[in-house]
Amino acid sequence: MRYYEFSPVYQERVWGGRALADWLGRTLPAGGPIGESWEIVDRPEAQSLVQGGAESGRSLRELLRAHTAEIMGPAWPAERPFPILVKWLDCRERLSLQVHPPASIAAQLGGEPKTENWYVAHAAAGAAVLAGLVPGVDAERFRAALAEHTAEALLLRHETQAGDSILIHSGVMHAIDAGNVILEIQQNSDTTYRVYDWGRVGLDGKPRQMHVAQSLASLTANRAGTPELLRDDGTSGVLADCAEFRIRRVRLAPGQSLTVPAGEQARIFSVVEGSLQERQGGTLARGSNVLLPFAGAFSFAASENATVLVTDNFSRL
Repeated sequence: MRYYEFSPVYQERVWGGRALADWLGRTLPAGGPIGESWEIVDRPEAQSLVQGGAESGRSLRELLRAHTAEIMGPAWPAERPFPILVKWLDCRERLSLQVHPPASIAAQLGGEPKTENWYVAHAAAGAAVLAGLVPGVDAERFRAALAEHTAEALLLRHETQAGDSILIHSGVMHAIDAGNVILEIQQNSDTTYRVYDWGRVGLDGKPRQMHVAQSLASLTANRAGTPELLRDDGTSGVLADCAEFRIRRVRLAPGQSLTVPAGEQARIFSVVEGSLQERQGGTLARGSNVLLPFAGAFSFAASENATVLVTDNFSRL
């Protein structure tokens, strides 16, 4: 059984740029700034299409309906969406200050919870992320700071460098600063409540919609702890382990292999440095994100020093 590669779904964003062309060696659509490349997605408004092989051109939704047990395991419901969304982000400018609703309140607010992990693939000098509130700050104090345009001072600032990783639970206020190229692995959700946008207008020249009431409600309902930025220590290991997924970083020297057996669970491999050769001849270059089905056994060898993020534990029911 083969692994699945997908064609990227590019998204224009006012804060994006063209860095994915240089950093990933891709040809981007002509036009405006590209902020996001949706690498694996199964949503009504966006579908990954299989790239290569007998299923080429088929959507991820069609693929799951046709081969549910083989891809996700025998207990997975055929109509249940793929639970993970994988994105590359080119943050040429700072993103809005925002939050995603905790599961306890998401339905009430008309949204979906969204826990996400950021892996920093590249960071310009001075780049950072804002993640979590200063201890002791509650929703009311944050509301007052918004009115005074001083909310940034209430956010924890983490300077970034390549190899950093940070898990952002639903309910945690955050923003990604300019100068970061990030691989975001998240719950399958597209609910974002913007609370402040630094006086910026959207691609249409109009102020972007804010969601202050929903954001403050999400803050009040938040039970997640303060996010911890994990520095790259040069080793392999677990970067994130939460109810929604687990992410492990695996480093390979030239000639070393990464092997997974059949019949355990579906996995996602994301190559963030170097390249891999699959035993049947396929090549995964830097930037590749592929789906390894439950029923397949796979072995990839590093042709150079390589770093792979392995995402799993997302098919638990």
